[in-house]
Amino acid sequence: MIAAVLDASALLAMLRSEPGGERVQSIIADSAMTTVNLGEVVGHYARNCVAEADIRLALDPLPVDWIAFDDAMAYAAGLLIPITRRAGLSFGDRACLALGGRLAVPVLTADRSWVRISEAAGVEIVLIHG
Repeated sequence: MIAAVLDASALLAMLRSEPGGERVQSIIADSAMTTVNLGEVVGHYARNCVAEADIRLALDPLPVDWIAFDDAMAYAAGLLIPITRRAGLSFGDRACLALGGRLAVPVLTADRSWVRISEAAGVEIVLIHG
């Protein structure tokens, strides 16, 4: 059963042993991410010159449900623009929120600006660190 959706920042915090990473580790087996956010994580490592084979070694074994970004999520993410504009959320951020809304589970992130739009977006936002 999926208990939470992870933002790319949350997964990266766990993978890089950053503050809040332990919180992500505790729920990773019951989490999901969009393939859009998976692409963000892959991109982070690619920007830092990590080879694809090494990226796959780090990500493929993770017990995360990778959810393909579909047309319904595209509409949901697009319709979040007016709500999220003031918080400066990206397309990937909105994709994450769209999945959280679809699954009706909390979204874990390291990005504090999300808290401002939680109620308007109708998605519970959980910051991974204080």
